[in-house]
Amino acid sequence: MELGLYTFADVDPNADHKGMEGQRRLKNLLEEIELADQVGLDVFGLGEHHRPDYAASAPAVILAAAAAKTKNIRLTSAVTVLSSDDPVRVFQQFSTLDLISGGRAEIMAGRGSFIESFPLFGQSLDDYDQLFAEKLDLLMALRESEKVSWAGEMRPAIHDRGVYPRPLQEVLPLWIAVGGTPQSVARAGALGLPVALAIIGGEPRRFAPLFDLYREAARRAGQDAARLKTSINVHGFIADTTDLAADQFYGPQAEVMNRIGRERGWGPTNRAHFDQARSPSGNLFLGDPETVAEKIVENWKLFRNDRFLLQMAIGPMPHDQIMRGIELYGTRVAPLVRQALAEERAAAAASV
Repeated sequence: MELGLYTFADVDPNADHKGMEGQRRLKNLLEEIELADQVGLDVFGLGEHHRPDYAASAPAVILAAAAAKTKNIRLTSAVTVLSSDDPVRVFQQFSTLDLISGGRAEIMAGRGSFIESFPLFGQSLDDYDQLFAEKLDLLMALRESEKVSWAGEMRPAIHDRGVYPRPLQEVLPLWIAVGGTPQSVARAGALGLPVALAIIGGEPRRFAPLFDLYREAARRAGQDAARLKTSINVHGFIADTTDLAADQFYGPQAEVMNRIGRERGWGPTNRAHFDQARSPSGNLFLGDPETVAEKIVENWKLFRNDRFLLQMAIGPMPHDQIMRGIELYGTRVAPLVRQALAEERAAAAASV
């Protein structure tokens, strides 16, 4: 199983000088990605948002800067808001990233958890579903062939045009990000695309049937089972002790969740909710390295996922705390998880 991180590059939305605040966060973010590579993590994802509380509206640009500072870690969006972007430009940007990184680029496409990009780029929310379906179809065509002919209703047609540059990888990896909607999961399965499931609330075990649906939809569509990779993307934090992890993470995470909650009509969170979420059955993967590793392994037994991505840099998390969390993730959590999974697979092979 691949182990990695993702973030939205949170900034202070009330900063007096937004340019200086953005510069600070992106400088720190590049240091975080570089450290994640150095400690042996497999993947780093960067989400696209168009709001004052996030600095990553152009993930491919930031990931290209990270590519120059890293050697092995895979670099992906998390997510690219495909509905409001142009698939040709998305493909070109990530193909360019693939060339710069030596074949480490990926796209994680989704409809996004916020809607600011739709009016910003002149798209109507009335076309929410059709925009994504058509643009995903075009993006898949761009991956498969150098010259493309394509027609739809939401974008001008393309008639036998070449799209460049081509990626270093034979096929640029494309994941579909979903938030728990069965229709989205089934569509990814039917298309034979890897799926990344965001679990940011509720007990993870409640989401396990979605992967069963995904695999069944793929089977019915005649897709190759070997292509059906899965990821769970979660919130959490790692520190030297579990109490320290909870104390450091609660304030920033609560600030973000309450800010978003006010926009969406959710009730305020509190420490009791937080402590329940970090219990063994909860959605937060938080604690000392041994606690987090154990929870990752227990959820792998439930999901049999190929990838696990952790969002630690949420809200006003201090940079030094994030760096320590990344160090612990790579040097202590990852070895424990990899050893446990190797033992699980060895035991399974011996029982056959």
